[in-house]
Amino acid sequence: MASTRVPRLPVTPASNTILLDDHRFHDLLPDEDWGRLPLAIWRRFSKRFADGETVVYVGEVEEASFTPIGWWLAQLARVIGGPLPTRAETQVPMIVAVTEDAATRGQIWTRICEHRHGFPQVIHSSKRFAGPTGLEEYVGYGVSMALRISVEHEALLFRSVGYAVQIGRLRLPLPEWLTPGDLTVTHADLGGGAFRFSLEIVHPRFGPLIRQSAVFREAAS
Repeated sequence: MASTRVPRLPVTPASNTILLDDHRFHDLLPDEDWGRLPLAIWRRFSKRFADGETVVYVGEVEEASFTPIGWWLAQLARVIGGPLPTRAETQVPMIVAVTEDAATRGQIWTRICEHRHGFPQVIHSSKRFAGPTGLEEYVGYGVSMALRISVEHEALLFRSVGYAVQIGRLRLPLPEWLTPGDLTVTHADLGGGAFRFSLEIVHPRFGPLIRQSAVFREAAS
């Protein structure tokens, strides 16, 4: 069956209106693949914000698991800001805030995961439309990973295709033994305004290490 291409039609500007004319994610995919996405995902990844404006999604962790190696990996990653979940708690609240960043022409993603005991975990990263694939995730301390996006089963997938560290103007690829393995993030629409955000890390030698998924809705403005 032929796919339906979602048109690139901007919304008429108005005061405090978010425009659906952000083509940065669309441009990383063939039109045919983009057209296979549910309309709700297309709209979510086509929002154009002014610098510093934020959209907030609220949800709950439904699944979280570590292997022993995965748990140690998450703890060791704290030395570069803790970009990975550190606890296997479920049915705890999670908030994701996406903020437009004019300085890098990308987006700052802030994830806040509640814990039953102690302070919430806060994870910061920046999605930048740069690097060898046109999209990379920067986690701080000069460390970034190139991402390639694809559409599978009407979900939008982000897969790591290499890690690097930036030292001044020098960009150095990290050897495989210094990386956590293959990271896949899946954004699947559930209908009714809800979507599932899943993260999985699989090491080529040790197999699956970390998995976390949560269900979100956009917070009412």
